[in-house]
Amino acid sequence: MKYTTLKEHHLYNKAFQRGKRFSGRYLSIFVLRDYAAKRLMLANPQKKYYNRLGLSVTKRIGGAVQRNRTKRILRAGYGEVRDELKTGFLIVISPRDTILGAKSTDVAAELRRGFGKLEMLTGKGAS
Repeated sequence: MKYTTLKEHHLYNKAFQRGKRFSGRYLSIFVLRDYAAKRLMLANPQKKYYNRLGLSVTKRIGGAVQRNRTKRILRAGYGEVRDELKTGFLIVISPRDTILGAKSTDVAAELRRGFGKLEMLTGKGAS
């Protein structure tokens, strides 16, 4: 299933202010329990909980080309670890300037490490 994105500004603010945070070399991760998860699960045809992902890429990263490349790398890295995560959370990923030289495998490794520190990994992918 394709991941669902955050679209409301207030959800980004809640994740930034109240969420648990991990800061790494390439990115920062903010995780907050999604209070609308049960309602969304009931509306989902598969009746499963899922995470909602938000990417916060600022102009500090660079021009439009660099920002879009950064978002592609973040989505690819998240796709590698998505099946290992607990569900029912708001996840906001904010890249740092050093991500411009990174590959999606580097980002996936850092995401896995960050989600491990935030206790978001399930037993099947936790190391």
